[in-house]
Amino acid sequence: MDRERFAAIHCSVARTAGLVADPWTLLILRDLFLGMTRYEELRRDLGVATNVLADRLDRLVEGGLAERRPYAERPVRHEYRLTEAGRELYDVVLALLAWGDRHLADQGPPLRLVHTGCGAPVVPTMTCDRCGGELTPDTVVAAPGPGGRTAPGTALVARFLAHP
Repeated sequence: MDRERFAAIHCSVARTAGLVADPWTLLILRDLFLGMTRYEELRRDLGVATNVLADRLDRLVEGGLAERRPYAERPVRHEYRLTEAGRELYDVVLALLAWGDRHLADQGPPLRLVHTGCGAPVVPTMTCDRCGGELTPDTVVAAPGPGGRTAPGTALVARFLAHP
């Protein structure tokens, strides 16, 4: 995949997809959120080829989503920790998990989420940061933003935006 092409599209969805929209990258993010930080833990959990894992971890580090920190000197070994920008992708991973639980988990969700604040099981939902209302395609309209412009990858978007 030509990730540079997505980085050049004047669209936040395209740019983010160019960085993280790869199954291995998303699974690595999932494991980092679950607390796995070491290369060998990630490799064993995912069963991914070492070159693929190294490439995806390098991309997360280069993209500012994870940091590589040494934890052993002889031989040199690193762990991977999410940066603040990487931690902000938690909502994205939860949205994928919730969708998969609803549409692909015939025998029930493989993972249960529990809110530490109240101890109750939770189902991730997107809500308005102002009123708390649920965000769905029926309750949200898109409007032009200050950085919006027509460009390759967004040639027709302007015609579909709601006018304030």
